[in-house]
Amino acid sequence: MLDAVIVMTMSTPVLVLSIVLVFLSLVLTAFILLHKARGGGMSDLFGGGMSTAMGGVSIAERNLDRLTIIVGGVWVACIVVLLVLYRFFNGAG
Repeated sequence: MLDAVIVMTMSTPVLVLSIVLVFLSLVLTAFILLHKARGGGMSDLFGGGMSTAMGGVSIAERNLDRLTIIVGGVWVACIVVLLVLYRFFNGAG
């Protein structure tokens, strides 16, 4: 009886965090794809290395960098919380 109560109460946070994780994954993918290629790596492989070296970085690019880091941190935190829920509450989800 107690196991059923634990499973019922733990499945809701797991479901909510799973939905948040999927949403954050889509947002993080979009933010990463919005970044400009600055040469080197995969962008050179597909012909993106012909641009000149950029001297400065605009405010919009810095804000996009900050947003990407923040969303990435929240994404990692969601994964850690889900792992803790699955590890310490057997039967969750």
